[in-house]
Amino acid sequence: MLALGIAGLFLPLLPTTVFLLIALWAFSRSSPRFHRWLYEHPRLGPPLRAWHQHRVISPRAKLAALALMAASLTTVAVMFASREWVVAVVALVLLPVAAFILAQPTRAPEATRADI
Repeated sequence: MLALGIAGLFLPLLPTTVFLLIALWAFSRSSPRFHRWLYEHPRLGPPLRAWHQHRVISPRAKLAALALMAASLTTVAVMFASREWVVAVVALVLLPVAAFILAQPTRAPEATRADI
């Protein structure tokens, strides 16, 4: 999961944070050393800490996620134009995910903003 998360930093269609969150969870159960390393990493740690402490998703991450989801739906619509049900299924999966992403706060509460 860590390798996929790091690869997601460089590959535009591969998500990063989801894989890093799974890696962080797995490390919490298997290796306190690696868990601490990932949680305190200067580049990878801040979004993980923001999510863990306040369920915050940065505006940039939201925009990237929603743009890639829209691009994916558009690609599916073009590739499967004759099979409307495929496009409908993909849209039914992506819409709740997009709603969840949009529903999350973009900033930590004022009193704890210094923690992030």
